[in-house]
Amino acid sequence: MPFAFTFFEDLLAYSDRDRDQWLAWFRTQGEAALAAGLGEHNTGRIRTVGELVRHIFSAEKRYVQRSLQVPLMDTSVIPATNVEALFAFGRESRRDLRELLATFPEAEWDAPREMTFDNQTRTVTSRTMILQAITHELRHWAQVATFLRQAGYHPGCHDVIC
Repeated sequence: MPFAFTFFEDLLAYSDRDRDQWLAWFRTQGEAALAAGLGEHNTGRIRTVGELVRHIFSAEKRYVQRSLQVPLMDTSVIPATNVEALFAFGRESRRDLRELLATFPEAEWDAPREMTFDNQTRTVTSRTMILQAITHELRHWAQVATFLRQAGYHPGCHDVIC
């Protein structure tokens, strides 16, 4: 029997485990870790680790909403200083993504979707947006770990193999 690598499902499973690990870590560290700054050279739009975590979950939520062509949620209402609220939002965004993956019509995956952010309009497919959501998350969690280390924290290992 040939090996079947279910790339996307494997990435989601890793991401789910990593989110659980981050949640447990932030629970032990409290709000101070979420308040850690991103340094003097940040753009000002995202200034703290908590805001970066919210951004991770927001992107996933919004890419699902863009795929479904429904209004985008104002994610700024999620407090970036509350571990439980942030990760509850993360569970919600992941639940919505999994529902989209299970129910989205096959013909819609490659249909063009117009989206605007940072004053730029782009046309992409839902397939591309969902791939972006996952790779976006992976990159930003690495940044979270880096910012926390620079702030004196020890967030532990978050590689696939630890």
